[in-house]
Order: sequence, then structure tokens, then C-alpha cells
Amino acid sequence: MIPEILLIVAVTAGLGLLVALAGLGAMWLLRERSIGAMLAVVVVVTVLATVGGVVAITLKMIIEGTPRDIVLSVVVVGGLVGLGVATVLARRVVAASRRLVDAVHAVPASGEFTPPGGLPAELGTIAGSLDQAYRRLRLGHERERALESARRELVAWVSHDLRTPLAGMRAMAEALEDGVVADPETVGRYHRQIRLEVDRLSGMVDDLFELSKIHAGALRLSRNRIGLSDLVADALAGVEQLARAKGVRLAGEVGPVIPVQADAAELSRALRNLVVNAIRHTPGDGSVLVRASVEGGIACLSVADCCGGIPVDDLPRVFDVAFRGEAARTPSADGAGAGLGLAIARGIVEAHEGVIGVVNSGPGCRFEIRLPISV
Repeated sequence: MIPEILLIVAVTAGLGLLVALAGLGAMWLLRERSIGAMLAVVVVVTVLATVGGVVAITLKMIIEGTPRDIVLSVVVVGGLVGLGVATVLARRVVAASRRLVDAVHAVPASGEFTPPGGLPAELGTIAGSLDQAYRRLRLGHERERALESARRELVAWVSHDLRTPLAGMRAMAEALEDGVVADPETVGRYHRQIRLEVDRLSGMVDDLFELSKIHAGALRLSRNRIGLSDLVADALAGVEQLARAKGVRLAGEVGPVIPVQADAAELSRALRNLVVNAIRHTPGDGSVLVRASVEGGIACLSVADCCGGIPVDDLPRVFDVAFRGEAARTPSADGAGAGLGLAIARGIVEAHEGVIGVVNSGPGCRFEIRLPISV
């Protein structure tokens, strides 16, 4: 009995190995063909291995007459049923893959991808991944268009802001050169005005350079453990003269020591930009309050002014490049720049993994910087 069992195992294993090798060769040749063809190969290999083994054993057992015919008929019918099911399955998989390909080809220029229904689980996963990829592409294109629009707007606005002071400087320089202005008082006033415009243009160039570093991801931070109280004190000291000239009262409120890991120079610049913006938009009898506190385990720097509030439609655009909230592009009396201060502040805060925002509050608005506390 045992030798017969070993013979049966050896025969079926040998036939199965030969069929498997032939199937692997066929699948290698069809590796770039349809999934349906490869599924058909898998089923054909399985059926042939089974049928071959049964037929060989049946013949070896020398089954004659009706029993042998019955066995062979059952094997043939089973093989045909397997091939039929494999054909149906392969056609279904191929049809599902074609629906997925057609859905990809039908994606419009807007990038709206609609995953087809009735897909097998694996193809459904691929369709979901494609949907997420198209969403990311749409967001990327929207950001790219917004950035390009902001860049064109910035170039147009900065060109105007540069042209205006340059024209005034040229007129004053020509007047001095031609001797049209000769009295010492007017000459001195022209010299002071030219110096003021040069300083303003230098500030604009510095802002443009800083903004270009932020947008290019080239802003390098030298982080150290600093206290927000020192940051607030430095910001108030740096704008005291501007506030005095405008008649604006400055005040600061700082709670307990609030340490953060930050680049002191860059974060100080961001806070100073907010304070300068608040002073410029606060009337002469108003006040600006700079406050440092801890809210929910987050360090918070806020600058509250008396500007009268920002229109609701303008709130989402406050930190956009070159946004001033006003139609006129003529230089202001205090030498305001090209509207880059808030955009620079946002870039610096985001480089510190922080969040910056603005809300209307009381007689004006309140800008807030939120940063992780250093532990």
C-alpha cells in the first residue's frame, strides 16, 4: 500500500511541477499584458495540474470501462467549470480596470476625479489614492495660481511705489543741480526729503529680500531659548519714536516668564512689523497694547490697536503680499512700505511652526502670534 501511495504522490507532484513551470514561463511572457490573461494562466495551471494528476492516477490504477469514463468525465467537467469561472472573473477584473482607466482619462482640466463604482477592493484602493492625489494636485495648482497672482500684483505695486519716490527725488535733484532752489532753508529741506526717500527705498529693498528668502525656503533660523518679555520690551523701544511722532500711546503687558525656542532677531522683526502696522493705522489719540501671555499651554503675543476694525471681506487678505487695505498707492507721510510687513511676519511665524491671525476686537483689531512654549 505504501509504495502505491508514494508512486501516486510522485506522479502528481511531478506533473504539477511541470505544469507550474510552464505556467510561470507563460506568466513571465505575459507580464505586461492584461491582468485577465494572467488570471487565466493561474486557473489553467491549477486545472491542468489537477486533471493531469487524476488522469495519470486513473490510468495507473487501470480502471476500465464505465468507472474510468465516470472519473474522467467528472474531471473534465470540473476543469471546464473552473475555466469558465476564471474567464468570468478575468473579464470582470479587466472591465473594472478599464472603467478606472476611463475615469482617469475623463479627468477635466480642473482636476475633478470621479472614482467609478463597483470596483474590487484593490482597485477601489487605487481609485481612492488617485482621488487623493488629484486633490493634492488641485490644491497645488490653486496655490501656484494664487502665488503667481500675488507675484504679479507685487511687481505692479512695488513698481509704482518705487516710481513715485524716484520721480520726486529726480525732481528735487534737478532743482538743486540747476540752481532753481538756492535758499539754504529749501536746500536743506530738499536734502532731508531725499534722505528720507532713500531710507524708505532701502527699507523696501530689505523687505523684498526678506520676503524672497521666505518664499524660497531659504530663511535660516538660529534658535535659542528666549523670553517673550525681552521681545516685547525690544519691540516697544524700537517703535517709541514713531509712536511719539504719531501721538499714539504704547503699552505692554507681560505675564510670568514665557520661554520659547526662537530666532530672537527674526521673531523680533515679526513683532515689530505688527506694532508698526498698528501704530500707522491708529489715530493720534489712540493706543496700542502689546501683550504676552500663555493660553492653553501656548505662548501668545498679541498687538491690539484702535484702527476702527478691518472690513470682514479684507480679513482673509490681511497677510497677503502687498495688501494695504486701501486703493491709493501713494507713499504715506510716515514712510510706509509696499505692504510687505504683515506678509513677512506671517512667513517668520510659520517658519517657527507658529500661527498668526487677526480678529476685530473692541475699538480696533488684534493681531495674535501663537508659538509652542519651550520646555
